[in-house]
Amino acid sequence: MRAIIQRVQKASVTVSGKTIAEMGNGLLILLGVGREDNEENALFLAQKVTHLRIFSDEQGKMNLSILDTRGSAIVVSQFTLFADTRKGNRPSFVDAAPQEIASPLCDRFTENLRQMGIPTQTGEFGAHMLVEILNDGPVTFNLEA
Repeated sequence: MRAIIQRVQKASVTVSGKTIAEMGNGLLILLGVGREDNEENALFLAQKVTHLRIFSDEQGKMNLSILDTRGSAIVVSQFTLFADTRKGNRPSFVDAAPQEIASPLCDRFTENLRQMGIPTQTGEFGAHMLVEILNDGPVTFNLEA
């Protein structure tokens, strides 16, 4: 399981002209699920995201977690995080989990965040989404479980 997390001042997700997720300060999480991923990966990654100290304290140092700041999250499924671009010019996605594995694990990851106290919205699995962010910093991290 792979996640690109971005600290944002605001973010939104639009599908077919309709805004389906919108928030202020928090994290936009692009989540990719691999063929070998399972619920343990979803729990580990959610715990890591929840406790990672990437928000600034009063002295401007990254010393606070999303829990500390009472921020929100939006999770957007992104199978392209498992792209293999080593050969040729067309990416291969053979390492990405099929929908019947990926969709429930994205849901599990999202539910784990909610259970840990993070108000969390989602994009729409498999849909063409327009994701708008105002990256704060910019601060962006790549995590794997």
